[in-house]
Amino acid sequence: MFKRKVKQPILKTAEQIELIRVSADLLGRTHGMVAEAIRPGLTTLELDKMAHDFIKDHAGIPSFLGTYNCPSSTLISVNEVVVHGLPSNYILKEGDIVSVDMGVKMNGFHSDSAFTYWLGEIKPEVKALLKATYESLCKGIEAARVGNTIGDIGYAVQNHVQPKGYSVVRELIGHGLGENLHEPPEVPNYGKRGSGPAVVNGMVIAIEPMINLGRKDIIEMPDGWTIRTVDKKPSAHYEHTVAVWDNVPQVLTTFKYIEHLFSIEQL
Repeated sequence: MFKRKVKQPILKTAEQIELIRVSADLLGRTHGMVAEAIRPGLTTLELDKMAHDFIKDHAGIPSFLGTYNCPSSTLISVNEVVVHGLPSNYILKEGDIVSVDMGVKMNGFHSDSAFTYWLGEIKPEVKALLKATYESLCKGIEAARVGNTIGDIGYAVQNHVQPKGYSVVRELIGHGLGENLHEPPEVPNYGKRGSGPAVVNGMVIAIEPMINLGRKDIIEMPDGWTIRTVDKKPSAHYEHTVAVWDNVPQVLTTFKYIEHLFSIEQL
């Protein structure tokens, strides 16, 4: 989610991709723990500690903690907060939507994923936003194949949500990852077909649509981390770590551990 100068991607071997897959499975299981724990009355700081302890107890390292001086192991963004919400004493309540963004390092490699949870009954227009954002992630993943470009990925995301009346955050983007949490290439959630770097075998990227119910404009809060929508309308965020191998995308992270509690199809 950090803009950088264009550089060549650091391609991974089949063996390295399998190491990332192990990291990604622990990350998925951490989301499963979050899905079991998240509820009204819990503070986001308590949720962060649970995730931190779960990762450490399973021989992982929380990727975010200390990166760019991040003070937490997770970034938890509620309602109009787009991304980078710092865990705090905020008490979750019925009707909140909660993006939990986490990374895990194992075997020397990082994985990264985010899921926007919902607490109890939420407004119909917010349900529709979550569903469309998740669908746009799937569209972006499908475009991550040899023969396409990074621009095709962004186009697939943008072309799914904008006709529905949603807006795409421009300043915050996906990224490559591997031995470093953030590597080339940049992966915007908007773009033109055929533009940008080619998608090639060995590329590992985080695809992460950040989609707003209202305007695309965002503002950074005084803590230097939290990013919210200018109009204070809700924002959704879903993310997978994806490897390109045998010319097609392979999703390394997983939401299978949360589907029994949070199913997008049931929204």
